[in-house]
Amino acid sequence: MFPFESFQDFEIKISEDHELFRRAVREFAEKEILPNVMKIERTNEIPEELYQKAKEMGLMGVGIPEAYGGQGGDMLMTTIANEELSRVSPAFMVRIGANHLFTTPVLIFGTEDQKRKYVTKVARGEVFAAHANTEPGAGSDVAGIKTTAKKENGKWIINGRKYFITGSDKAAFLVVSARTSPPPSREERWKGITFFIVERDWPGVKIGSKINVMGLRGEQPNEVILDNVEVPEENVLGKVGEGFKVAVTTYDRGRVGVAAQAVGIAQGAFERAFNYSFQRQAFERPLIAFEGVAFKLADMLAHLESARLLTYWAATLAEKNHNLAVTAASLAKMISTEVAEQVSSLAIKIHGGAGVEVQTGVERYLRDAMITTIYEGANDIQRIMVVRDLVRKIIGKSLDMT
Repeated sequence: MFPFESFQDFEIKISEDHELFRRAVREFAEKEILPNVMKIERTNEIPEELYQKAKEMGLMGVGIPEAYGGQGGDMLMTTIANEELSRVSPAFMVRIGANHLFTTPVLIFGTEDQKRKYVTKVARGEVFAAHANTEPGAGSDVAGIKTTAKKENGKWIINGRKYFITGSDKAAFLVVSARTSPPPSREERWKGITFFIVERDWPGVKIGSKINVMGLRGEQPNEVILDNVEVPEENVLGKVGEGFKVAVTTYDRGRVGVAAQAVGIAQGAFERAFNYSFQRQAFERPLIAFEGVAFKLADMLAHLESARLLTYWAATLAEKNHNLAVTAASLAKMISTEVAEQVSSLAIKIHGGAGVEVQTGVERYLRDAMITTIYEGANDIQRIMVVRDLVRKIIGKSLDMT
């Protein structure tokens, strides 16, 4: 059982409400998004009317308390939404998911005034929001950021450049990390970082060039440039100098969302491959009649369902605030994203030449899957985190025995 203590730690409860919600999101994705997928791939733009329809359905506020304009729902419900949207369009899911990278830290660390002023508008779908932490020289190494914030005349002046910021081109609000004091030592590099809530239309905030990444057509990240941006004291998020905690808490939850995204990608790729194996004939037999194809499909399904269960389990532990929820989230993100990459690759191989033809829409699954292995903490970082958690668990047990 190590590092867990009870079989009950592996319990996943899915209610009828969860299933009804899944069906509703799947219907929306297939009816509204699917007919636009290839257009999105060609133009690299998501039609604005899709966001309006998602807003009307309440998808912008899933997982956000009703008190702040949201639809409510638990972590598993948010996971289901991410999965079902990603099955059809990971880019569309990422655009909505970027909102949660803003609302999550504000809901956990923000003041009541911050929650009502900012979260409510995002949850109602009135505005988009984004999370600006990554920099050209600081990704998984949160403590490596160079953006600074200095206190002058009662306000904070932020200067810096953020990179790969998802959803920033449409965001009205951003949470921004900046160093407010130098680290006291090399061993304590994580100290001295602070998060701020920044409004897009403030002087000095500039959304820079779009970064043309290989996947997620329709939702490409941008640079965010901060040039002497004045931020009032009331827009400090959490405690000054303790922003590292804000960051890692946000990413601990965000990793479950990325895992769900990967499960959706794998599901979509598997369905395409399975259907094609029935329709495509070779040597006067359907492809599925050949062991080389049939075995691939069996492996794809086995890995897909394993990833789904792992992701739902991580979501369940996160909802419970279980002491090993972070470990579970890292495992889910690591396994599910690699499964998505593997399943997508096999789907292409089953399609043969048609699999690498852009117009068939199969190769996009692999392009979208690969980025999930990188953001929200690259998978090798997740492996390090898992082992560190195990070591802490062992050390704790050793101390209990003395």
